[in-house]
Amino acid sequence: MAGLYALAYLTDAFIPTSIPLMFGFMMFAWVWFSRGIIRFIVRSYVQAGIPKKRIAIYGAGNAGQQVAATLTRSNEHLPIFFIDDNPSLSGQNIGGIDVYLPETALKCFAKLRIDEILIALPSVGRSRKSEIVKFLEPAHLKITEIPGLTKLVDGEIRVSDIQEVDIIDLLGRDPVPPVAELLEKNIKDKVVMVTGAGGSIGSELCRQIIKNQPQKLVIYELTEFALYSIDKELRLASNVEIVPILGTVLDQAKLERIIEQYAVQTVYHAAAYKHVPLVECNPIAGLKNNAIGTAFSLNAAVKNGVETFVLISTDKAVRPTNVMGASKRMAELYCQAMAEAQDQTQISIVRFGNVLGSSGSVVPLFKQQIAKGGPITVTHPDVTRFFMTIPEASQLVIQAGALGHGGDVFLLDMGEPVRIQDLARQMIALSGLKVREADSQDGDIEIQYSGLRPGEKLYEELLIDVDNTEVTQHSRILRSYEKMYPLDELLQVFERFNELTAVRSDIDWALSQLEHYVDGYQRGKEVKVN
Repeated sequence: MAGLYALAYLTDAFIPTSIPLMFGFMMFAWVWFSRGIIRFIVRSYVQAGIPKKRIAIYGAGNAGQQVAATLTRSNEHLPIFFIDDNPSLSGQNIGGIDVYLPETALKCFAKLRIDEILIALPSVGRSRKSEIVKFLEPAHLKITEIPGLTKLVDGEIRVSDIQEVDIIDLLGRDPVPPVAELLEKNIKDKVVMVTGAGGSIGSELCRQIIKNQPQKLVIYELTEFALYSIDKELRLASNVEIVPILGTVLDQAKLERIIEQYAVQTVYHAAAYKHVPLVECNPIAGLKNNAIGTAFSLNAAVKNGVETFVLISTDKAVRPTNVMGASKRMAELYCQAMAEAQDQTQISIVRFGNVLGSSGSVVPLFKQQIAKGGPITVTHPDVTRFFMTIPEASQLVIQAGALGHGGDVFLLDMGEPVRIQDLARQMIALSGLKVREADSQDGDIEIQYSGLRPGEKLYEELLIDVDNTEVTQHSRILRSYEKMYPLDELLQVFERFNELTAVRSDIDWALSQLEHYVDGYQRGKEVKVN
């Protein structure tokens, strides 16, 4: 183009002024067009051998239509049809996609070569979603879902947002919104301390606490990396002052110094050993950390005038068959006795079952086993457990602590117990796979039964005395009144506990005390000297 201009001005040749402009435009258009053609050819060639995933979308409403549009624009997914419960939509075509009733869809999955079912019902409750998942199980297709309403409202839904169905949805119980006043009562503008702050429950407690604007949060943890991780996370999430303390709950002097130095007003005691087989093999270590650690933490709190002390307990403390559960019941008894002996510190105990996603939970284990092609290991065909999400459990712990009067044992309503075998089967179904029964070669993933582990029960309980319970102002929290022992009597036992070593005579004495004080406990054959 510059050459044409030069030729026009330096010679007598007549070249219209528009010629260079037209030439430049045509060259630009050619370059742009040719690059587009080349890109299209290359992309078509690369993707020629990658078939698009054929998707059935459950829900033909606004959310489903947004998802369908997003999938249509993608290179990896292709929406084939909608599934919707509304009879008036049956047979209609929305945006070029047919709508089927669920019963009709079940017959079409194989015929239309559907690879995956995507649930596009962001506002539906857990009970309804659980029903949908169970209805779709015979299809043996992977089931996914879209995120909540927020992203849909913001128009931010992306293919990458599609996720696996949350396992909690299989439990069929909707959470109860927290009571704001109860969440804030022991936290807002107060100095709060969490022991075991790096654990599954402790770390979530910290996350919930900083949402309620404490003056300061002291995080106390034995494991260096766990403390580092939660400290870093909390600092990024909030401007609340975080004080990380590396220490053990078996150091009462340090606990006293920390509580006094930072003028702690509320303590949530979550530090504990919780893995049943490990504690069964290390009974003295488990007893000291769970029972003595609680006693030392409470002693330090009472000595320094802490307003509220909340012990995080477990359903395994009720008629336990293992040292872990018995040690937690001893911790409960000490808290009850201390609550009776003084009135300056309000002491509460919160007891609940398994939480989904915690360390040692069956859910991540089952996911790993499914990813490897199985088998899934379940201890016993009839074993059942209570389940709750970590955030829900943590919120209820905070609210229960705010309801206490002193020495209260609070029970969190965990819903109906879940049979672990059923949980495993549903997780296999959500992955689009089929259970391979013991006497059959048909199916993908086998469920193997390994037998109950040392100290493990077929089912857990939340109540020692069913008759002595009452409701509270929160629909998911019950108050229980249970057998107690005087503090003077327990102090002698705990002093001796603290002196024990892992020799047979000490273990025998410790287990005899557990059998005496803990209703239902009888030592197992698997208790070892480690």
